[in-house]
Amino acid sequence: MDTKYVDCQHTRKAVIIGCGFVGAASAFSLMQSGLFSEIVLIDTDYAKAEGEALDISHGVPFAKPVKIYAGGYDDIKDAAIIILTAGANQKPGETRLDLVHKNIAIFKSILPEIKKRNYQGILLIVANPVDILTTVALKISGLPENKVLGSGTVLDTARLKYELGNHLNVDARSVHAFIIGEHGDSELAAWSSANVSGIALNNFCEMRGHFHHDEAMRRIADDVKNSAYEIIERKKATYFGIAMAVKRICEAIIRDEKSILSVSWMMHGQYGIEGISLSMPAIVGKDGVETQVPIQLSPHETECLQKSAKTLKDIIDRSDI
Repeated sequence: MDTKYVDCQHTRKAVIIGCGFVGAASAFSLMQSGLFSEIVLIDTDYAKAEGEALDISHGVPFAKPVKIYAGGYDDIKDAAIIILTAGANQKPGETRLDLVHKNIAIFKSILPEIKKRNYQGILLIVANPVDILTTVALKISGLPENKVLGSGTVLDTARLKYELGNHLNVDARSVHAFIIGEHGDSELAAWSSANVSGIALNNFCEMRGHFHHDEAMRRIADDVKNSAYEIIERKKATYFGIAMAVKRICEAIIRDEKSILSVSWMMHGQYGIEGISLSMPAIVGKDGVETQVPIQLSPHETECLQKSAKTLKDIIDRSDI
């Protein structure tokens, strides 16, 4: 495999902490990806981790060789990436921010175990509310800021591309647009920088026979923001989409792709925002977050982004971390 690997002890080893729907789906997605030769599953319910590992392992003959097994915290020391999905599930009618106190408490039991083993790899936070928990993980883990990142709005951005692709009857992979801010109710679509293969979005819409731009943008942004609620109402949880997002982020890191992804990372003055992890486009490679990508935003979008950050910052300031 022509892959450039990260410089750490075991660059083809991943650890997933939390074997609920998201953790198990992520393990399955990573097994199929061929990125790793070793995947360790950790859960407070060891039998659950064993069951998931055994079930997924039975598909290995149809994929690429990989060792998947249940383990403990001592197995994390030489991993390239730890994927932290452990946390309470979002219930119907519940927002991601409603999970704050429950999941901060869970993180307070997990992160010291990571820290005491002097872990030096990448820590990818997937549990919700992901932006707040990324900030919590950064404060407790002691890892460098670039090595602690959240899945952020990578999935929301994929949902936006999917909706725009359907709206314009064009391949979603040709759509270049981001959802930014909180991975949650205050997120926003960065319409000012959106384009389809370099053509300004409004121009491309008109080329495809769509002229009511404001109405379409509001509808599509609302559909993206509410899509998780729609899925949870119907099947009680979301996990396949985020599992694919986890795989995509891991690809960027393990292959040192320098991909631009809207992960959650610590802000230091960008767009007037300080001291909170927020989902914004960044270059992602073997060292985690390498640098920000300053996309074009209108004054109104900048204001909405700052409000989104303030919502998260206020919750962090009130939390006991």
